[in-house]
Amino acid sequence: MEVEAQTSAAAAAAAGDELRSLLSATLSPDKAAVDAATEGLSRIAAAADPCFPIALLAIAAGEGDQGTKVAAATYLKNYTRRNIDWGLSSPEIYKEFLDRLAQALLQVEPFLLRVLIEIFRQVIEKDFVKENLWPELVPQLRQVIQSSNIINPGQHPEWKTINALTVLQSVVRPFQYFLNPKVAKEPVPLQLEQIASEILVPLQVTFHHIADKVLLSRDGTNLEYEQLLLITCKCMYFTVRSYMPSRVKQILPSFCKDMFRILESLDFNSPPENGATARLKTAKRCLIILCTLVIRHRKHADDQMPHIVNSATRISSQSIHLHKLNPLSDRILSLSFDVISRVLETGPGWRLVSPHFSSLLDSAIFPALALNGKDITEWEDDTDEYMRKNLPSELDDISGWAEDLFTARKSAINLLGVIALSKGPPVAPAASKRKKGDKSKGKVERSSIGELLVIPFLSKFPMPPQGEGASSKAVQNYFGVLMAYGGLQDFLTEKKDLTNTIIRNRILPLYSLDPCSPYLISAANWIIGQLALCLPEALSTNVYHSLMKALAMEDFDELTCYPVRASAAGAIAELIENGYAPPDWLVLLQVVMKRISIEDENESALLFQLLGTIIESGQEKVMPHIPEIVSNVANTIMKLLPPVPDPWPQVVERGFAALVSMAQAWESSAPDEKEDIETRVWQSGHSAIAQTFSRLLQKAWLLPVEQMGLSICSVLPPQSCVNDASILLEFIMRSITSMEETASMKVFELVAIWADIIACWDSWEEMEDQGVFNTIKEAVSFHQNFDCTGSFLKIFPSQSENGSQSSVISRVSSFITRAVEAYPSATWRACSCMHTLLHTPNFSHGAEDTRMTLAVSFGQAAFSRFKSVSDSPSGIWKPLLLVISSCYICYPDAIEQVLCKDDSNGYAIWASALAQISSSSFNPGLSSESEIKLAVLTLATVIERLLVLSMRGTKVLNDCCVSLMESCIHLKEVQEDGDDDDDGAEDVDDDEEEEDTDEDDEDSEDDDDVREETEEEFLERYAAAAAGESIEIVEEGDVDDETQDIELGSLDEMDVQQVVLSMMQIHPDLRAQTFPNGLMERMAETFPEYEQLFHAYRQA
Repeated sequence: MEVEAQTSAAAAAAAGDELRSLLSATLSPDKAAVDAATEGLSRIAAAADPCFPIALLAIAAGEGDQGTKVAAATYLKNYTRRNIDWGLSSPEIYKEFLDRLAQALLQVEPFLLRVLIEIFRQVIEKDFVKENLWPELVPQLRQVIQSSNIINPGQHPEWKTINALTVLQSVVRPFQYFLNPKVAKEPVPLQLEQIASEILVPLQVTFHHIADKVLLSRDGTNLEYEQLLLITCKCMYFTVRSYMPSRVKQILPSFCKDMFRILESLDFNSPPENGATARLKTAKRCLIILCTLVIRHRKHADDQMPHIVNSATRISSQSIHLHKLNPLSDRILSLSFDVISRVLETGPGWRLVSPHFSSLLDSAIFPALALNGKDITEWEDDTDEYMRKNLPSELDDISGWAEDLFTARKSAINLLGVIALSKGPPVAPAASKRKKGDKSKGKVERSSIGELLVIPFLSKFPMPPQGEGASSKAVQNYFGVLMAYGGLQDFLTEKKDLTNTIIRNRILPLYSLDPCSPYLISAANWIIGQLALCLPEALSTNVYHSLMKALAMEDFDELTCYPVRASAAGAIAELIENGYAPPDWLVLLQVVMKRISIEDENESALLFQLLGTIIESGQEKVMPHIPEIVSNVANTIMKLLPPVPDPWPQVVERGFAALVSMAQAWESSAPDEKEDIETRVWQSGHSAIAQTFSRLLQKAWLLPVEQMGLSICSVLPPQSCVNDASILLEFIMRSITSMEETASMKVFELVAIWADIIACWDSWEEMEDQGVFNTIKEAVSFHQNFDCTGSFLKIFPSQSENGSQSSVISRVSSFITRAVEAYPSATWRACSCMHTLLHTPNFSHGAEDTRMTLAVSFGQAAFSRFKSVSDSPSGIWKPLLLVISSCYICYPDAIEQVLCKDDSNGYAIWASALAQISSSSFNPGLSSESEIKLAVLTLATVIERLLVLSMRGTKVLNDCCVSLMESCIHLKEVQEDGDDDDDGAEDVDDDEEEEDTDEDDEDSEDDDDVREETEEEFLERYAAAAAGESIEIVEEGDVDDETQDIELGSLDEMDVQQVVLSMMQIHPDLRAQTFPNGLMERMAETFPEYEQLFHAYRQA
């Protein structure tokens, strides 16, 4: 036995040495060595040795070099992630692994703790949170914390307190979110109650003592103590973010008191000490906790609200030092403003915050808005970052509940907006004699703080004198005034007269200064963009000319004016989108085109956006200039295209988007065919634009392939702007009128490379793919008209990595079969394209096998997707089942094999579902003539097949017969009625709009009476929203349930009525089916010439 034990130990040691050697080899700079080591580790892991995790942990926590230990810990982390759900090993060995992991966590160095703690989190979420299988964890962790080296130095010096609290943080971390968010009043989980009772309550005493040592010490910063405060605050935050354990309520006052002491210790005016980062992180976490208490647990923190306001106000007043703060300190200031905003939105908020309004404006908010040295440096070094922080294109809605503002200036702007919108104390109107029945009797007027305080405060700062630089206090303060006006957007929207005055007297005069400060002009542009919706018409022209002056502003000697031009472009776009028509569209186009260049890609990208807006809004005013503009833009894009097939830069993508706007505007301007002269001019422009698009796509797609084809086996162009480029290709194909144009524009070559690109497309985005589907249909139409030699059906090598050979049609079908599995509206569009590909192309060029291959692949894709959504009827059923019907009509035997491949009952499942969507009770039912016709033809074929399969008397046969009759009646009605009901529908819509308007008016009267949402109401709304997410996924397929005409090809010429009635005559045994009462009478009324046949069915 002793010899066997020695042999076993030697083998284990050898295995451990091999494992250590492989882990060490993964750090080698030699790629071959790394690959060999990775393969060796994978081989050992695949052997499923139950002790493998323990062996890895032993290396990570044992002796050895740091690199090998980190490699072992990292491999163990990844191994655990892959295998945690299936079990790492047997229960006994798994328990040993957990014990060793816990011991290691308490003793390892910080660099290892960061990796091993991620393993522990995975175990906690599975074993402790979800399955509650670790009852001894909390008592053991409590004992470890109480016996650790800092809290009880002499007992277990090997147990590090920081490590133990880090373990606690991982234990409470999963409880920061509701475990069952769909439950409105979810109780606090028992595990969290136990943690709060046994660990957090005693830990609060420790937190208090450590805070005393840190805050009262004069011997400098103790980094360990600071770290303990930070981790404890994180634990408390995770505990109360969603829940409020009963025992935490008891320690909340004392814990808050310590947090206020920590926040009070901050002094941003003093130079940071060593280790100050930990204190700042702790302060940040304290403010986040206070935000949480105000939002989620106000009834438990009501008595702390005055102290919360005082603490946040004190910190916010240090915004005067904003120019010299690091990002973490800036974030703390931001949070202090956010805390005040949240308090102000609560019931007692006015009473608590209003005494501080004046001091907040003067000493906190305004200093945060004023221009400072950091802004000037950022303008010079990183203009994009400056604009992101100070001139956001879309300012978030002003709200006390706004999250993720992150910068002190944004939070200060938000708080200012909340203050401005808050109502002042009730003011009784002057005594006057009221008329009898006056509804305003008894009401009191309430002025907003914006009128009473904010606007008068801002009016104190005069416009800077002409020629003042950025270092001038007047310029810096006026910059703050402009920032403040931007934050008052919601308030000023309600006060149009005041807005008029501010723009006329406080903003427009800035543009007349010479020289004018670019910092002020950029802010003025931004404000105009924010207030574009409520600009008075009388000022619009002056505002527009001022913005045009800013758009053309040249750089100063050493100062870029890019933010000025960018903000002016954004403001002009806002003006135009809100209905303003420039007096001279050509001048605007000339200014924009002059500034678009290859030198400044960022500015050109913004101007491309503005150009698209001008084209979309200008319509007939800009139409004559579009061909020339298209040529100039395309030439610029061609110069900006990268020389190799790398992803295209943003400026190229924006340029393509602008070209799409111009293409769509030109097509929408097509004149009436009777207007010969206008038609010829339009067609000439259409041809010129198409030729330009062709040159651009050749440069983008064909040239890289031709240039690099000899040296690189795969040179597929980048999948950039696929949707926009597809729209341009569609435009080209639609413009073709002769084979000569086809050759000169290289249409066949462009379509081939485009098909190659979309065949590899996998970045599905709803708004980004619609153009591809439209281009597919246009390509099929082009094939019908101009592909005399069947080029779209010929096999040729692909440019993709696999180099496979296929036809254009096959590559397009690859795209749409994958699209069926994408988002719901892609499924609808893909199914529509499938009908087109099956029935429209000319397959007479010896390519009937290609058509059958398409039908089989389409049938497989559609049936696979249908099975994934077949649990409950939904709108997405309709396109899927109709595609299978199209395939089945073409190749019934092959498609029946597809349906029965994985399930022998698959054919009956599809037939039953088809009968269901064809019935009169299904919603959304079949609506277009082509949909109903396809369903009728398919149901007739299916019924005959079911009879062959001896399925008489089955429910599926009966359902198919009933749906067939109902669909025949429906088809006849659609053919006869057309769209006679449209006018009536519009009248109904008008009535509904009027009713909605009345309701809106009534609602607006009660705006002042909005009450604060209770916690119970919040929880119910939260649960409803969580439950609604899953409902949305199911119902999303109904977004495209409007009438769709599908392509049927030769099927459209069939006499559907004759097909159905002939089948009924040939198969008299169908009379045995059970038909709903009155169905045969309706059939006889619809088809009176066959009344005798239906009479026979009624008699049966």
